[in-house]
Amino acid sequence: MQFISFRVLFRRIKAIKSMMRDKTVPKRKKILVVLGIIYLFLPVDLIPPVLFPFGFLDDLVLWIWIIWNLKDTLDLYWDGEKEQDFSGTFRKEDIVEGVEFTVDREDERDEEQH
Repeated sequence: MQFISFRVLFRRIKAIKSMMRDKTVPKRKKILVVLGIIYLFLPVDLIPPVLFPFGFLDDLVLWIWIIWNLKDTLDLYWDGEKEQDFSGTFRKEDIVEGVEFTVDREDERDEEQH
């Protein structure tokens, strides 16, 4: 098993916010995070919180499992590394209408000036 540092773990936790905002992420991954948050705040746990510190063990194990399953996706969102894909946003729209343009190459312009 690969060693995971606390720094990597905290970066992945911080990346959850960006992942949840991205519309290209599959809904099943977002649902996994939402269900984890719901379980965290539910008063019913597998191990009751009264049995401190073992009461939080089930929550910790659940979140380690969630972060481990989403690790590849979350790693894309560290420090804004993931590039946005706008192909789905403008797929059906004609962005530029009725525009005519030409591309001048620099070497042709230089020849015309001399």
